[in-house]
Amino acid sequence: MSEPRPSDRHDASDPDDTFEEIVDEATQRDPDLAVIEAGSRTLRTHSGHPQGEAVPARPADPETDKALRAVEQELAGRWGETKLEPSVTRIAALMDVLGEPQRAYPSIHITGTNGKTSTARMIEALLNAFELRTGRYTSPHVQSITERISLDGSPIAPERFIETYEDIKPYVEMVDAQQPYRLSFFEVLTGMAYASFADAPVDVAVVEVGMGGTWDATNVIDSTVAVVTPISLDHTDRLGTTPAEIAGEKSGIIKEGATVILAQQPVDAAQVMLKKAVEVDATVAREGMEFGVTSREIAVGGQLLTLRGLGGEYEDIFLPLYGAHQAHNAAVALSAVEAFFGIGAEQARSLDIDAIRKAFASVLSPGRLEVVRSSPTVVLDAAHNPAGAKAASDGISEAFSFSRLIGVVGTSGDKDVRGLLEAFEPIFAEIVVTQNSTPRAMDADELAAVAVEVFGDDRVQVEPRLDDALEAAITLAEEDDEYAGAGVLVTGSVITVGEARLLLGRG
Repeated sequence: MSEPRPSDRHDASDPDDTFEEIVDEATQRDPDLAVIEAGSRTLRTHSGHPQGEAVPARPADPETDKALRAVEQELAGRWGETKLEPSVTRIAALMDVLGEPQRAYPSIHITGTNGKTSTARMIEALLNAFELRTGRYTSPHVQSITERISLDGSPIAPERFIETYEDIKPYVEMVDAQQPYRLSFFEVLTGMAYASFADAPVDVAVVEVGMGGTWDATNVIDSTVAVVTPISLDHTDRLGTTPAEIAGEKSGIIKEGATVILAQQPVDAAQVMLKKAVEVDATVAREGMEFGVTSREIAVGGQLLTLRGLGGEYEDIFLPLYGAHQAHNAAVALSAVEAFFGIGAEQARSLDIDAIRKAFASVLSPGRLEVVRSSPTVVLDAAHNPAGAKAASDGISEAFSFSRLIGVVGTSGDKDVRGLLEAFEPIFAEIVVTQNSTPRAMDADELAAVAVEVFGDDRVQVEPRLDDALEAAITLAEEDDEYAGAGVLVTGSVITVGEARLLLGRG
């Protein structure tokens, strides 16, 4: 905050005394926030701040791994994330029998088309920097299902994931028996997340929608802050065929009296969001108006930013992520946290700059222009629609000086594949098309047919197996001394990126 934070740590022999001392130290600050933070800091005196890998490996213990696989198999037997019955009836019924765990803490709800997970991770890091205990729920996962539910910045332990599933399983079965359709994979995971956050307990939940907003399973929370990242065309068969139609679905997360943090949007999408805000008496902060990126410079390992938030300017922010889109995500995340603390509407002050710098410098976003190998450099990016591909293409061009870039692309069959390939065409010298191991993957030969139309036959190679595709791309990058600065970008799907990450030894 604007006042310096006490740096000393008290003797933890009496938690109640420690709690009172911390509250007393914070008397010059917002009293409600002081009590919340004091509780979390007292808790950490005993438990510490968990630290872990952003993408965890399989459990080392064989029995735990076996139990986790059993849970994964049971969840996989439910409706997948692409099969939906658009309502919150089933998840609301589950919340009811679980005792409404999602109301045990305040929350920040995030929707949009691209940038949701990176923004959620940034919000989480910022809240952690101010000693708040966080729960984060994001999707899909890159490698491990446990990534989806995080506590204090670390994926939930596999043992706790299994325990949470077993705890709510009888209630899930009870709801299944009462509804025309069983709870879906995503609905059960959402119930697990909300239950685990209440059990932790967390001070605030950071929740990313699965798809849309109005009828998304996450939308049983009453968030004080609604975040809308950039909207573009994706899931058009379910959400609508124009940005305005998609915005109509996504505006459903805006609740009565909330604060809306609105990233830069197409005009028609912004109009829909603003209309919804007026209808529910929500306050809107718009990127480019009330907040934004003041300046950005390329730096080693990322970028250096000056951000204008709701409470003023924040200079010399190092963000270890590449691309202008991540700078904009950072501005959105900062403003969301300011709004959560009441800055802008209720209080004219700024957050502590040192805490802000520390938080942003710690941000990880696996599979988002992530460098996983050198000689040649291999970068992973989970872009799966044209807007995401354009952002990744611009980020690669800006941050890397590849003399030649080879693409490895494996997509899902329900995406705008041509649009994605056209966004990458200017930066790929050659492309190796492939497919991941899931049923949703587009057949490599079908993808190759589209790729040939975009790139020409002489720039396209087909390798149906992802391991063969990686080897082929790396060979192409290494094949000539002239191209000593060549690189490889693996993209097209979160699943493709996750599987490539494992194959490249990052799992």
